Amino acid sequence: MYRVWITGYRAYELSVFQDNDPKVKVIKNVLKKALIERLNNHSDEFWVISGPQMGVERWGIEVAHELKKTYPQLKTSIMDPYAQVAARWKAENQEKLMATVQRVDFHASVSNQPYQSPQQLQNYQRFMLEHTDELLTVFDVDRESESEQVSKPSWDYRAAIKYQENHDYQLTTIDFDELQEAAMELNEEQNPDY
Repeated sequence: MYRVWITGYRAYELSVFQDNDPKVKVIKNVLKKALIERLNNHSDEFWVISGPQMGVERWGIEVAHELKKTYPQLKTSIMDPYAQVAARWKAENQEKLMATVQRVDFHASVSNQPYQSPQQLQNYQRFMLEHTDELLTVFDVDRESESEQVSKPSWDYRAAIKYQENHDYQLTTIDFDELQEAAMELNEEQNPDY
């Protein structure tokens, strides 16, 4: 069995406010290629495990769901860090999460309590690291070092780096340069005369 944790920026951290934003197509395309590469190397059971966030986590699960038609060994899971994770979200985002959850093979919360403290988020990270073989994250280390704010994937990236000190764990980052290159390739494919 091979288990990949997909995470990365939330939609608003990428200035994505609509599902039809061209950035979504690029990110999904890059995630699809990364997953296909891994699926072709693993014929046994393969899990894509993600969180509930709107953004890379949801897009990763959507991509994995599309790939299930071709790769029968592929399973999907959404793990919430705590109970009622979407309770304060807009109704539209709650509906999107529910629609995504209904399509996965497994869904649970790491903590059965509603949000109480940052410790629940640390417990979630530890759980995800201990129950996966690889972190595949859309995260730009260089951009983060220039920013005053710390994004969600930064915390996950740091936790994975620390976890690697004592564990055999894969960490793959997809940065903005890679996304830019993928956007140009996608544009060339769609507009060959451009």
